[in-house]
Amino acid sequence: MTISDALPHATAPDETRAPPPAAPGIDTGIAGDIALADRLGASLRAARAEIGRIIHGQGAVIDQTLVSILAGGHTLLVGAPGLGKTKLVTTLGIVLGLDARRVQFTPDLMPSDITGSEILDEDEHGHRSFRFVRGPVFCQLLMADEINRASPRTQSALLQAMQEHRVAIAGTDHALPSPFHVLATQNPIEQEGTYPLPEAQLDRFMLQIPLTFPDAAAERTMLLATTGAEDAAPVPVLSDRAL
Repeated sequence: MTISDALPHATAPDETRAPPPAAPGIDTGIAGDIALADRLGASLRAARAEIGRIIHGQGAVIDQTLVSILAGGHTLLVGAPGLGKTKLVTTLGIVLGLDARRVQFTPDLMPSDITGSEILDEDEHGHRSFRFVRGPVFCQLLMADEINRASPRTQSALLQAMQEHRVAIAGTDHALPSPFHVLATQNPIEQEGTYPLPEAQLDRFMLQIPLTFPDAAAERTMLLATTGAEDAAPVPVLSDRAL
């Protein structure tokens, strides 16, 4: 008896045997997913076009910012003054249908100015208790304007919010709205009176996007769009539930 005789012999496949039946409804499910993807793609293209109608000459910046928001991340916009960083964030909040807030970072800004604080409240019966007053961080799109002008103590107030989507005040955790995104701006030219962002905070940003000066054609379009009787105003295209 040889080794080949001891091994089991493979049988030839039956060419006439029918393949296993497909799972019921799989075609319908795939068609539904394709239709949903088409609708989402059309909505994103409409949102992209609406933002581009307001922000001129920054197409790549708009695309990268939308990618960061759709991926659930935070974005750091770095550019010289006058390139539309603030206007971009404001337009994004309106077009995407998000509750947007703006915080102007200054050297005297305190952490409680961002996260909120507890105040002593007294009711009509004279009973005193602490009441938590929410800060501007309780929103869906927070614009941290000139973030590097605040002290490291104030900058660290955003660490927990950006990582865990909640803040701890007086030993109590307060959940932030969903979705929650931070779009911070930074001026790379002026360094006097600024504080470099720590590595722990830079790690919280998914993308750091540089803004460059637009070309001559974009500047001409910008000039014609902003010197008329009234500026163009963005309109909502998406909602927070769609994101």
